[in-house]
Amino acid sequence: MEIPKEWHRTFFKNPFYNPASRPALAAAPAEAAFVLARLKLKKGSALLDLCCGPGRHAVEFAKRGMAVTGYDFSKEYLKEAAGRAKGKHVSIRLVRGDMRRLGFTREFDAAVNLFTSFGYFRRFSDDIKTLKGAARALKPGGLFLIDVVHGDFARANLKRRDWALLGRSYHLEETAADADGIYSTWTEIPAGGGRPVSKSFFTRLYNKERLSAALKKSGFKPLKFWGNFRGAPLSEKSDRLICLAKKIQ
Repeated sequence: MEIPKEWHRTFFKNPFYNPASRPALAAAPAEAAFVLARLKLKKGSALLDLCCGPGRHAVEFAKRGMAVTGYDFSKEYLKEAAGRAKGKHVSIRLVRGDMRRLGFTREFDAAVNLFTSFGYFRRFSDDIKTLKGAARALKPGGLFLIDVVHGDFARANLKRRDWALLGRSYHLEETAADADGIYSTWTEIPAGGGRPVSKSFFTRLYNKERLSAALKKSGFKPLKFWGNFRGAPLSEKSDRLICLAKKIQ
C-alpha cells in the first residue's frame, strides 16, 4: 500500500474527514472532564491542546476556565475551532504549525494530545521531535496527557476490509500492518451515486512499553495509564491507550 510521506498535508480536509462528528462532539465534555481531573489544573492555567483539530476539546477546556492554546496544521480545522469557540463565548488562542516544530518554551502548565493525533510520520525520529517539543513547551514539572489507539488491541482486532454506512456515503477501510504500524486507505462512496474518493494514511502503533520508552527518551516520566476515558485500567482489551506523564527537567 503506497502512503505519501507527508500524507497529512492533504488528508485532513472537509468534507472527506472531520474529527468533530456528532458522536465525537457529544463525547467531548466527558472526555475533557476526565482530562482536567487528571491534570488537576487551577483556573487560568495555560494549557496546550496539541493537534486541536476543530476544537471540540479545546472549547470544553476553555469553558472550564483554562487559558487554552490550540495548535494544528489544518487551516480548515482551525477556522472551525475559532467559530466553535465564538459560538460558545469562550476565548482560545489558535496557532497553525507542524507539530514537529513547536516554537514554545516553558510556556504551559500542561499539554494534551488527544484522539490519536500522534504517530503519523514514517520516521520514528519525527515522533520524538514532537514529544521533545511538547516537553520544551512545558514549564518545569508540567504534565502531558496523550491519548492514542492501543497498539496491542489494534493488532489483535485488525480487519483487512471493513464497510460502513456513514451519513450519505459508504465508507470502505482497507488496512495492512507491519512491525511499525498500520497502513490504511479510506474510500468514500456516495450512496446516491458519484465519484469515489480515496485517501491513505499511516499510524505508528504504540503499546504501554513503546510509548513509555518514547516519552522517557523525550524528557518525560510516565506516571499512569488508562484504557478509556472512564478511567478503566489499561488491558489487552482496551482500545485506547491514555498516558499521563510529567516533564522531568
